[in-house]
Amino acid sequence: MQYDMLKLDMDESTHVATITLNRPERLNAMPPSMADEVVKAIDAALAHKARAILVTGEGRAFCSGADLASGGDLAAAASGGAAAKASLDNSYHPMMKKVAEIPVPFITAVNGPAAGVGCSLALSGDFVVAGASAYFLQAFVNIGLVPDGGATWMLPRLLGKARAFEMMMLGEKIRAGKAYEWGMIHKAASDEELMTEARVLAERLAAGPTMALGIMRRMAMENLDRTYDEALDAEANGQHIAGDSADARIGAIAFLKKEKAEFIGK
Repeated sequence: MQYDMLKLDMDESTHVATITLNRPERLNAMPPSMADEVVKAIDAALAHKARAILVTGEGRAFCSGADLASGGDLAAAASGGAAAKASLDNSYHPMMKKVAEIPVPFITAVNGPAAGVGCSLALSGDFVVAGASAYFLQAFVNIGLVPDGGATWMLPRLLGKARAFEMMMLGEKIRAGKAYEWGMIHKAASDEELMTEARVLAERLAAGPTMALGIMRRMAMENLDRTYDEALDAEANGQHIAGDSADARIGAIAFLKKEKAEFIGK
């Protein structure tokens, strides 16, 4: 499949799919059509049996937010709230829902700005690795709009109320070092080592027990809104599914033999 605004690379040897947002001349600003392409690229990666998905940006940015000149938040808002809602309902939020439903580990390598919906996409990674030049920004307050892309759900759970409100209501940049101190990201790396660090992590996860990792990912999201008893039930059901997998049998045999398990992703 051909893409106009991103690149999809599938490494058959490691089973890592890399999606690169590819509008460097616009700091990878995301019009609705790019969000649509991200959905298609995720589906294509999974169809090719990807066991981990890595997302990054081409050039000096991860994603500077919705493209204000191409149907993004500000352009839509200028036409009224209904147009802004339509761009979210039809493109940006379906992308975020697709990301939430990915059944394999999801890693983001954040280079430069991750703003608006780009911030939401970056922070949706199970593991977020940020370069020294990276920063995270929710600047909607500066244009009289509200955070979207799931930010109002994600940030309070990730950071707590005080820091979430600082990001959303003050609209200031949170740089990589501070993001790491806040527990917002997995790791801060130099710009030069960013992709190496992210790829090593993605390859490690892709070599793991894919079904179990996917169940962990889903339960961690869903259990945020469950009672304790409901979470325990979900864990029991998840363990039932994982326990029937080929990787669980491989892991058990390797454990008994005191060998390293070589998982096959099934």
